Amino acid sequence: MKAVLLQFGVLLFSAALVAMLTRRLRMPYTVGLVLAGIGLTFLPFHVKLQLSNELIYSVFLPPLVYEAALYMRWPQFKRDLPVVGLLATLGLALAALVTAVGMHYAVGWPWVSAVVFGVLIAATDPVSVIATFKEAGVHGRLRGLVEAESLLNDGTAAVAFTTALVLAGGAGLDAAQAAGTLMLSIGGGIACGAAAGFALTLLAGRTKDHLVEITFSTLTAYGSFLLAEHWHFSGVIAALAAGLVTGNFRGLRGTSGGGHAAVRAFWEYAGFVINSFVFLLIGSREAELHFDGLWRPVAAAIVLVTLGRAVAIYPPCALFARSRLRVEMNHQHVLFWGGLRGALALALALELPATLPLHRDIMTVSFAVVAFSIFAQGLTMTPLLRHLGQIDGVRHRPSAAADDD
Repeated sequence: MKAVLLQFGVLLFSAALVAMLTRRLRMPYTVGLVLAGIGLTFLPFHVKLQLSNELIYSVFLPPLVYEAALYMRWPQFKRDLPVVGLLATLGLALAALVTAVGMHYAVGWPWVSAVVFGVLIAATDPVSVIATFKEAGVHGRLRGLVEAESLLNDGTAAVAFTTALVLAGGAGLDAAQAAGTLMLSIGGGIACGAAAGFALTLLAGRTKDHLVEITFSTLTAYGSFLLAEHWHFSGVIAALAAGLVTGNFRGLRGTSGGGHAAVRAFWEYAGFVINSFVFLLIGSREAELHFDGLWRPVAAAIVLVTLGRAVAIYPPCALFARSRLRVEMNHQHVLFWGGLRGALALALALELPATLPLHRDIMTVSFAVVAFSIFAQGLTMTPLLRHLGQIDGVRHRPSAAADDD
């Protein structure tokens, strides 16, 4: 027990120290955390807490998705739903296709491995994307588009990955059955999330004790996820739906006067801690990887993933060019370069079965793409936003809490 407490203490101290240093150095907080995670591997005592699919997917991801959705305004989300919905479905499929075809023909990976990799790496991670945008102080429709698209993309990618693994295992699903499975998982996730959100929020509205309100809020985040996963639906979509319900229909608006501030402060701190742990552990894991003999697949994957993201953004957005939902070209550029990869891709990579051809290569290349995303895209995102006139100044704030628009 003492060893576990020491591990958490080291991680928390590192997170606080990085927050102070990156603010002074005007460096993205997530980049600083990954560097710190790499540095932790050189300590006399090694941080034994390791990234795993269960840790990322079941422990870290539900509250992060819920917290991000908690502060999304329903009117804006509903207005842009046709755009972000298309980006998270057709766009994700196009990105996965480009990556899979490229890895098969350029690197020689078997189709089954190329397709699974294409699906898992096509997901843009809300942990990475939202943290970067909050640090830069981005507001308005651009932030809404990026957050909504990354959250929906996150959910659809997780569902598509599960379907891809089933197909890779030799299950005889045709296109109609696969599409039906996808829709059932998404629809079931929405239903579970909405049900949990309404039920627990109604209970929270019957008390004036802000500690109880925080407890119900936490139960909503994890309860919606676990309920959906129990019925083999999308837990990520459920957490997203629960956050939207809680934050818009009653949620924080139905809490006591002090409860609103208390719940907000709780989720701000929880998001900060979880984000910090995620990126510290990513850095720690990156330091342990060996890329010997994989430089060609890594280089090809980085190019193909970047190209796939471009195909996922520009053609679908062009479909709305003459409508009221038109996405400005500057916003499209930010959506393209803001498609950072992170914890979700790693969680899916860590879930790969040992029987999948090249499963270790896929995992290693996935970590390399995530590292490129965090460093190359993370370090250049704020200058890009400034160049495109999306921000006037730079505000680095190591907080996971959303700002009210």
